[in-house]
Amino acid sequence: MSLGFVHYKLSIDKYEQMIRAGILTENDRVELIRGELLDKMPIGDAHVEVVNRLNRKFTKLLDESVTVSVQNPLVLADSEPEPDLALYTRRAGGKARPGDVHLVIEVADSSLEFDRTVKLPLYAEAGIRELWIVNLIDGCLEVYRQPQIDGTYAQPLVLRAGEEIEPLAFAGVRLAVSEILA
Repeated sequence: MSLGFVHYKLSIDKYEQMIRAGILTENDRVELIRGELLDKMPIGDAHVEVVNRLNRKFTKLLDESVTVSVQNPLVLADSEPEPDLALYTRRAGGKARPGDVHLVIEVADSSLEFDRTVKLPLYAEAGIRELWIVNLIDGCLEVYRQPQIDGTYAQPLVLRAGEEIEPLAFAGVRLAVSEILA
């Protein structure tokens, strides 16, 4: 006899109800990914430093029409991932939606495989036009552009120290990859 386990899939509405009812709080380290609650990875010192550095840089470089959101939910079809940074057009009503988002950044050390195999397809399917994975393990910046409906990006590239990156949505805003990784 085999025991079958039933996974209950949460809708965005049910997830939001759990938050409003206090069942889930900001102290619960979970994300809604494809209808399932998943534990978030622990955050190390290098991860914190990169997130803080990017937050400072983008806040200084961009005008007030752009929100630099740090580890806040992004509402997708069946998910509310919490990217390390999301740059989006300032909006009323709280959480960003895919149409608002210019750039999502994930800082990856212990989460590298998860970011590549779970979050990247999620962002591509939602039409997020640009994703950066700051790969702390290999010391590089993975850039993904041109999302495809099959959950891939048509234009992936890897940048290293000595190179620069200009986000698609912010012409003239250039960052040295070495500054991002330092």
